[in-house]
Amino acid sequence: MLEISSRRAPANRGALLHLAQDMLGAGRLVAARASTDALRSLIGDEIEFVELEIRLLVSEGRAAEAAERLDAAIIRMPRAAPLRICRAERLLRDGDAPGAAAEAAEAVTLDPDHVGAKALLGAALLDVGWVQDAAACLREAVRADPGQTTYRVALASALERDDRRDEAIAVLEQGFAHSPAEPMLRIAAITGEMRALRFERAAALANDARQAGVADACVFGLLGHALSSLERHGEAADAYVEALKLAPDDPYVRHLVMASGILPCASRAPAEYVETIFDGYADRFDDHLISLGYRVPGLVRAMLLADDAGARDGEGFGPVLDLGCGTGLIGVVLSDLRIEGLVGVDLSSGMLARAGERTLYAELHHRDIERFLTEDARSWPVIIAADVLCYLGALDTLFARVRERLRPGGVFVFSVEVAAASSADGPPTADWRLQRLGRYVHSEHYIRRCALDNGLDIQTMDRQVVRLEAGSPVAGLLVRLGLASLDA
Repeated sequence: MLEISSRRAPANRGALLHLAQDMLGAGRLVAARASTDALRSLIGDEIEFVELEIRLLVSEGRAAEAAERLDAAIIRMPRAAPLRICRAERLLRDGDAPGAAAEAAEAVTLDPDHVGAKALLGAALLDVGWVQDAAACLREAVRADPGQTTYRVALASALERDDRRDEAIAVLEQGFAHSPAEPMLRIAAITGEMRALRFERAAALANDARQAGVADACVFGLLGHALSSLERHGEAADAYVEALKLAPDDPYVRHLVMASGILPCASRAPAEYVETIFDGYADRFDDHLISLGYRVPGLVRAMLLADDAGARDGEGFGPVLDLGCGTGLIGVVLSDLRIEGLVGVDLSSGMLARAGERTLYAELHHRDIERFLTEDARSWPVIIAADVLCYLGALDTLFARVRERLRPGGVFVFSVEVAAASSADGPPTADWRLQRLGRYVHSEHYIRRCALDNGLDIQTMDRQVVRLEAGSPVAGLLVRLGLASLDA
């Protein structure tokens, strides 16, 4: 069996190999391919070349060829740690975290001093959920290469998931000395403080980043968000203007700028904004909502059961569609009921992954909720949208789609947030308003009109406190609609 080749390439071949690697790193795929093809007959059986070619195939979108080439190379060279690392990276990309962890562990065994292998093992263990083991691996990687930003960010993520938030932020701040102008470290630290609801500290970190010369749209956007959370809306608007200058087409930035009142507000939050927010929020979502006194899932359950003696007596519900299912909290509160198939839809793949772990859903779909209602022709006896419509301003299109998919006798149960009549947040309309923190509020009058205009009857509408915001109650409506009697 052929093991690692001991044949040394002449200097010119080594130089050509390094040139090809540099071109691949710079994204110059055509030039990297030309160099790689020239090298194949010279050093085609050496590990560095095989690794280069596999990474190039992946970058060219030829994943199947890369996997076939990699598997064959590992059969020939089973003790080549770089090839094991390539396989671990591939498995991690494909969502096979346990397989990736096994391959990365093998790479560490073969080459205990390979820092990248330890970091990759830590990332895979973090995906598996072995948080403390992941932190240990990543800490070793950071100790060996303290200037590597990605290692620090991954270690901070592991520590935060282990409820060691202050330690996580300290790890990030220690990295500032090694990479003072690196936005990734600054953004991770600011975001950590935001998640801890320490808005003064988040704003201070963002200002420190500006002083260090970090000109990044996300830093300015987070600064604006922190300042807005502190009710310093004028300063927040200034920060959003700077963010917009740096990233005029970024949907996250534009939505927050709209929320500040600088731009006319759109009728819904951009899909990219919602996906970005919740992908980064998925691991801490449930704990954060508990800390906010979040009540919507329980209120939805109560509204469903209030007039449904059959469900209370064990007859159960037909299929239930959970729009914007998130991590599956609706599935949890309905888990003791007999449901003939719970189907969840969400824009965030991170949130769907957490919902899948609960094993309560028959189906999970990564899609925009209006698009799902348009493209999936099934009808439903129960449709739920819990704490979802705060990312939509205009609701007519959604209500029309719901009406098309609701069975006769079926119900649509949802929540919205409402604003006090005197609120000056955002550019107001009579129907809905985009608030400074990026969520929409709706008027009771608008909900009633949307229902009537789209052939839906209001069966129940209750005013409720849905959660807390900065310690203050957030008013909302819990609404149950059915098809108008003409269509029943």
